[in-house]
Amino acid sequence: MGATGRGAVTAPEVMTVIEEVVADAGLEAVRLGECALEVVLPGERKLQTTCRFEVGDHALAVHAFVARNPDENHAAVYRWLLERNLKMYAVAFAVDAAGDIHLDGRLPLHAVTAPEVDRLLGVVLTYADESFNTILELGFATSIRREWDWRRSRGEPTGNLETFRGWLERD
Repeated sequence: MGATGRGAVTAPEVMTVIEEVVADAGLEAVRLGECALEVVLPGERKLQTTCRFEVGDHALAVHAFVARNPDENHAAVYRWLLERNLKMYAVAFAVDAAGDIHLDGRLPLHAVTAPEVDRLLGVVLTYADESFNTILELGFATSIRREWDWRRSRGEPTGNLETFRGWLERD
């Protein structure tokens, strides 16, 4: 049946469901026209992930930026993302024309319910946050190493690089 318990579901009804879930979760959101909403999801590894919902004629689209185009090791990054896609719910990793990494998914409008929107927010946050450091390690190791060495040579704080300390000191 869908968001309202009736057969056909309208874009305004779907937007209402999304806005209610977002408000109940206490998340920051911005309405982008009649059929789109952008939500900021707070993370731990990736400090925030912006998730955009777009309501179309037949489906709710979900988009989230995860990381910019890797500097190096593209094959390993993409292989890791594709292997990860096999285990994911509702969204999958994708690469845009610039090579940037996103999470992208679609849900039929009749399947949009408050619990399902909450679950979508949860999976986007989980997948973006849990994947972030691995993407950085695989695709930006040289830049991370350079930054680590520069900061240590000058006695600068390395707090935001501490998660990589193990392989940085091992190499």
